[in-house]
Formats: sequence, C-alpha cells, structure tokens
Amino acid sequence: MSTTLDFGFSPCPNDTFAFHALVHGLVESGGYVLKPVLADVEELNQRALMSELPLTKLSFHALAHVLGRYTLLKSGAALGRGCGPLLVARPGFDLAELAEISVAMPGKLTTAHLLYSLYLGRPPKVTPLEFSHIMPAVAGGEFAAGLIIHEGRFTYQAHGLVELIDLGQWWEAETGLPIPLGCIAARRDLGAEAIAALEKALAASVAHAQANPRLSRSYVLQHSQELEATVVEQHIALYVNDFSRELGPEGLKAVAELLERGRACGLLPASAEPLTGGAENF
Repeated sequence: MSTTLDFGFSPCPNDTFAFHALVHGLVESGGYVLKPVLADVEELNQRALMSELPLTKLSFHALAHVLGRYTLLKSGAALGRGCGPLLVARPGFDLAELAEISVAMPGKLTTAHLLYSLYLGRPPKVTPLEFSHIMPAVAGGEFAAGLIIHEGRFTYQAHGLVELIDLGQWWEAETGLPIPLGCIAARRDLGAEAIAALEKALAASVAHAQANPRLSRSYVLQHSQELEATVVEQHIALYVNDFSRELGPEGLKAVAELLERGRACGLLPASAEPLTGGAENF
C-alpha cells in the first residue's frame, strides 16, 4: 500500500514543470504518492519553521534555519548562472539612497534577502511583499526599489522599471560559483531509505520533464502568474538545468559557500547537522 506524502512547491513554471511527472505518477516514486501543496516560496519557508511538510521546496536561506529537522536533497534544486535576483527601481533612482529606504522584497527567508544582505554587508531595511506584487508596488511609487525573482527577470521593463543591481552576477563575480536559489528538503524523520528514494524520484521527474517538455504545458500554465508562452519558456530554460537533476560537487560547493558567508556575517545560525545525508558538515 502506498504512503501519501504532502509535497510543497511553488506555482512558478520551473517547479510545476520539474515536478509534474512526480505528482502525476509518471515516474517511479519509491512507493509514495506525492500530494502537491502549491504555495508561495516564502509561505513554504515559514511552514518549514514549524516542520509542517515532510517534503518541500525551500529557499536556501530558509534551509539554513531548519537543518536540525530537514536535509537537503541533491535533486530538484534551482541553481545556476545568470539567474539571480534583481534590484529594480523607476528610472532616475540614486543608489546612494539604498541606505535610507526600505526595499520591497519577497520574504525575509528568501535567498534574495540573504544575497542583498551579503551585498550590503549588513542587514538591510526591507518590507516583505509577495513576489508578484513587488513590481506593481515599485512602479506605482509605493516603494522606491524592489528585489524581484522568478519571471520578474523577464518582465520588469514592461512595468517601466530599470535594473540597479544583478545580485546573481555580483555573487558569480565574488565567488566564481553558480548562485543557489532554492532547493527541495526532506524532513529527517522520514529516514534515510525514504529520503534516498525521494531524491531519486525527483531526479527522474526532472529528467522526464526535460525529455517531454510539452507534456506538462497545461499544468504549468494553469498555475503560472505569467501566461505569455515565451516568458514561461524562458523561465523554465533558466531555472531547470543540470543542477536540477543533480547538484553535483560544484552545486554543493556553491551551497556551502552561501551558508558559510551567511554564518560568517551573523546572518545565519550555526549548525552541526550535515547539509545532505552524507557525513560532511558545513
């Protein structure tokens, strides 16, 4: 008899594309039925603080706060190059004003917040806002600047906004590494065997999606904030890549670097727990 597990992930195209096969029973799932729980990534981050979901998408920032209860899976991550958060504003914004203003950003546990903090070298003034509301709020003058993620990278100009800082580009120049954005984490109480099976199932789901890209199209569009096909395809191509199948040594090194820098600045808690199921500690 199969066991049903709640699986939290976002309605963004990269997630619905990557996990379509897994939640629709198109790949081997290790004996589990995965019940999708779709929510904004910051909501999933907050729910992880309470250990609500056994399997869930998380920002890497949030993962650092829950390593005592969750372990990183090596499949299903959003990590790459040229895909980091952007700081945007209306034309004419003076970067010198950043020290004085509160920036709209998509949640205090998002990797966007952590990267912005690392860029400034201190905790910034921010106001959390659901990511889909940030560009309209900046364009309308409610905020002078905002941090955008997801498909906002492809659509901010349509709101009359300009890019101030590409935090992914900054990270790559600083470290030479790809930028870790989001991951799939499993509650440690599932046990090593179940966690290994779920990791394998996630990799199979990503591979299935990449081999059959049109199969998930209606599911992706059903949940996407952005219905323009070109934007959806750009989004998927950017955020679903080889690192999504398997983080690999370079991906794990990038994650370790992000957490190490965050801890060194006092932005993240120390942890003696292994990042993944292995013995290495970060």
